[in-house]
Amino acid sequence: MCGRFVLAVQPQQMALEFAVGNLPQLAANYNVAPTQPVAVITNETERQVSLYKWGLLPSWAKDASMAAKMINARSETVDEKPAFRAAFKRRRCIIPANGFYEWRVNADGKKTPMYIHLKDRELFGFAGLWEVWHSPEGDEVRTCTILTTEANSFMQSLHTRMPVILHREDYEAWLQPGEMAAAPLKTLLRQYEDEKMTAYEVSRAVNRAGFSSPEMITPVQSPPLLL
Repeated sequence: MCGRFVLAVQPQQMALEFAVGNLPQLAANYNVAPTQPVAVITNETERQVSLYKWGLLPSWAKDASMAAKMINARSETVDEKPAFRAAFKRRRCIIPANGFYEWRVNADGKKTPMYIHLKDRELFGFAGLWEVWHSPEGDEVRTCTILTTEANSFMQSLHTRMPVILHREDYEAWLQPGEMAAAPLKTLLRQYEDEKMTAYEVSRAVNRAGFSSPEMITPVQSPPLLL
């Protein structure tokens, strides 16, 4: 799964990686947590960055309470689940990130936070979905979720699932506007290559939702996790 991630970039990095313009001011967040605003690039308009709430609310949701449980969607069944299938067909997005966190379970049962990122890229994009929900009071709330897939061999020591990291050459196809068939979209939701990923232990401060600091991605000890 993906329950925390990092986004701390300069506007020019975002513009170069995703070919976007009209960038809003994005405060660095080293501990993005569910229900917080996150940067997204949707297939709704020309490429630009907007802020959506992390935790997808389908249009038929009665209230906002389910958002915290909808931060991830399984890519294998995303076209079947009522909460995600309409968005998968029509409302796809890229969620920029520098890296994400996962917790390694130690022999004593304690969990160690690990920071996972790509070796050759400072910035990448998760495959995501977005929705528009209207509250009982009539407010429009834009929300999103991150797609996941089975863990590759690198990630298997940390979790059985991992977020879908899109390849650069797939950005255009993923952000095609309008309704798309499931089969070609699903070919984009593949595991990222093991050899291009790395991880290291970080401070347990990441366990505190709402706390963000650059020191959170400073290695605590040990070299990068080996395959």
